[in-house]
Amino acid sequence: MTPVPARALLLVPGGFALLAGLDAALLLLGLPAPVDTSRLPEVHGVLLVLGFVGTLVALERAVAAARRWAYLAPALLGAGAVVLVSPASRTAAGALLVAGSTALAAVYVPLWRRSNDPAVLVQAAGAVLAAGAALLWLADVPVPDLLPWLCGFLILTIAGERLELARVTMLGTRAQPWLVTIAGAMVAATVATLLWPDVGHRLLGLALLALVAWLVRFDVARRTVRADGQARFMALCLLAGYAWLTVPGLTWSLTGAAAAGGAYDAVVHSVMLGFVMSMIMAHASVILPAVVRRPLPYTPLMYGPAALLHGSLLLRVAGDVGGSDPAVDVGGALGIVAILAFVGVALWSALRRPVPTQIGTREVSA
Repeated sequence: MTPVPARALLLVPGGFALLAGLDAALLLLGLPAPVDTSRLPEVHGVLLVLGFVGTLVALERAVAAARRWAYLAPALLGAGAVVLVSPASRTAAGALLVAGSTALAAVYVPLWRRSNDPAVLVQAAGAVLAAGAALLWLADVPVPDLLPWLCGFLILTIAGERLELARVTMLGTRAQPWLVTIAGAMVAATVATLLWPDVGHRLLGLALLALVAWLVRFDVARRTVRADGQARFMALCLLAGYAWLTVPGLTWSLTGAAAAGGAYDAVVHSVMLGFVMSMIMAHASVILPAVVRRPLPYTPLMYGPAALLHGSLLLRVAGDVGGSDPAVDVGGALGIVAILAFVGVALWSALRRPVPTQIGTREVSA
């Protein structure tokens, strides 16, 4: 059995941030939660985006950069998540998140110098938005005003990774320059949301719809969805995630800023659950083994949590549109169950022993 590298310990605070964020989600829904504190609901969004996803992204990028100092990024973001939940001051947590997200942006410098890869440029733009979000949050800017910054970090990071992973299908096309252009438009529109909220959000919505069109047009998922096994599972998760991105794209482009109410809830969770969690489910078997040096074999059981995630989100968004609080509550609770179920399936798949299969007089692992 391959030993787990020490860097895998940096996943621990990220996992802690996920559990604390889910606990906060229960509190925001008005449902019973294992830990009940007034602070958790206040830091819910920042905790999940910068503490959970930020730590995962920073660790994966540090491994890719192969520089010791690069591990400061996941370490600082993870520490920021822990301090964010603790009784320590918000300023201390915010300072750690600013330092961690800034370190993440710096990690892209050696990655860019190594290859001059447009995919790295797109991901770096996302990291800059993460650092901006952390700095603005430290300056007491309300989270609804930071939503474009937090979403931009997640969306551009994943879009850049899709370009990295599926580049072979884009040869001979203008996919790369188009994605860089769209990323630039998203960054500019994100800054504009603070200066001219209505216009900025509408422009961001249009840029986001352009990104969805790019993903649908150029991503290999359109082809691999006809395959079997892991390739089909990944493709279905990817395509479902791209479909959910149309919700914030249409909402922002048609209505402008949505800082509260059902529209805000639908935008937040279409990005965070429908897109980001679906991408995590799709890439878990590819990304995590590179970080922890331990295979995470695909299993058809992964379809269960994925289907529950999207089904519960459909119910939640329907409740947002129809003004049904019970639908929002049930959909939200089932979404939490879906995430925990996927974590459980992934752990079981990674830790189980291979099943020996008898072929003649020899045994091989199935």
